[in-house]
Amino acid sequence: MTTLAADAVRDYSLGEIEEYPVIAADIIYQGAAVGENGSGYARPLVAGDPFLGFADRQVDNSAGAAGAKTVRVKTKGRLTLAIAAIAITANDHPAVYASDDDTFTLTVGTNTLIGYVSRWVSTGVAVVEFDTALVKAALQA
Repeated sequence: MTTLAADAVRDYSLGEIEEYPVIAADIIYQGAAVGENGSGYARPLVAGDPFLGFADRQVDNSAGAAGAKTVRVKTKGRLTLAIAAIAITANDHPAVYASDDDTFTLTVGTNTLIGYVSRWVSTGVAVVEFDTALVKAALQA
């Protein structure tokens, strides 16, 4: 193995932002939970999809072929979400799941793990901490 003998210019990406190619004929709205469709394309999350993050801007690929556009997602952070049946007892940091791109629950079922309650805000609302790398690791364990 050889070590560097000169400076190596590296192409770094922003730490919490990623871009993925979008499926054909769909729109992903800003703030949507984004999933991977099993063929490598991003789409508005469907229960059971691997979680890719939250869209930080809208991408309209409704007239495009698969991969014609990319969606920018935030892969790590905290955000306030409406979560079905969340109560103050959620301060014990339960797992949060998504059944689609804007429906969040504490129920596992066939839903997609997206993160954990960071803190309860009010009835039906909590701050959720998400990290796609940790979610992936949790599912592989």
